[in-house]
This record gives sequence, structure tokens and C-alpha cells, in this order.
Amino acid sequence: MRAAWAALSLLLLPALGRRVTPAATATTATTGMATTTTATTGTATATTGRATAGDSAGDSAGDGSGDSAEISAAFVTCPNVSVATELARALVQQRLAACVNIIPGVTSVYTWQGKLEEDSEVLLMIKTRSSRVPALSDFVRSRHPYEVPEVLALPVAQGNPPYLRWVRHSVPP
Repeated sequence: MRAAWAALSLLLLPALGRRVTPAATATTATTGMATTTTATTGTATATTGRATAGDSAGDSAGDGSGDSAEISAAFVTCPNVSVATELARALVQQRLAACVNIIPGVTSVYTWQGKLEEDSEVLLMIKTRSSRVPALSDFVRSRHPYEVPEVLALPVAQGNPPYLRWVRHSVPP
């Protein structure tokens, strides 16, 4: 488990632009949200329970063989659960994301304007089409309270074919 988190933290560094604009300095306590993540050596698998083998959206025919090349996982950090939830809902409603996991309790250590900083943040793990990453990034920048929000996207190398088809079905090209 530790190796998976270490690998994920390397993907998220260096973290830039954590300063919150004055309008976004309110803090929100972490709610009782639960996120289930299963880690194996070098690979993290998130379980959402949204699509099952019999689900027409998750296992639609004619939507490719489940090739993961066109799917990306994007990561965005937020100052609190309230901002993260609002952004996650908007991304799914705008069909820029099939699913967004909200992961509270992330500690980020970075330098900003020459000063060492350490902040408690909330991480969004976003599943989308790779072709939609530029629009997703623009959307996040337009609504995010940070001066320079973190938006990192990585192509998905492998995954559960019915889940990948569901992501493609949920996010238009």
C-alpha cells in the first residue's frame, strides 16, 4: 500500500500554485465520506460500483473492445471538501468526467513564491476521455480558487474493459 501511495505522490509533484485567493479562505471540516481504494504493486484500482457486467452503460456493445488508450485519469487538488465537491459535481454534470473520486486528508508540501508551504488538501481523481483533458483543464482553471490550480492527467494503460467502455459512454468525444 505504501508503494502505491509513494508512486502516486511522485506523480503529483511538484505541486504549484497552492495559494488560495482571499474569497476562498474558508475551511470546511471533512465529512464522513468514504473512498475505497485497492492498491497492488505499482497499480491503484478505484472501485465505484457504477457499472456492472449487466449494465447497458457499462458494457455496451459496439463501443470498442475496452481499449484504454483513449482514457485518462486526471488529478486536481482543492483547498477543502466543499470546493472539491462543487467542482466534482460540475465536471460530471458538464460530461467532462465520468466519475470523480473525492479523497480527503491529503497533505501537500511544496514551495510557492520561494517559501516552503504545507497544506491540508482534498484530491480529486477524475476519469475522462483523453481528448477531453484540455477542456477539463480549462473548466477547472475557470472555477478553481487557486491562482495556479494543479491539473495533471495521465493516460490509462490498462483497466477493466466494461468500466473503460462506461467512461467512453459517459464522456462524449
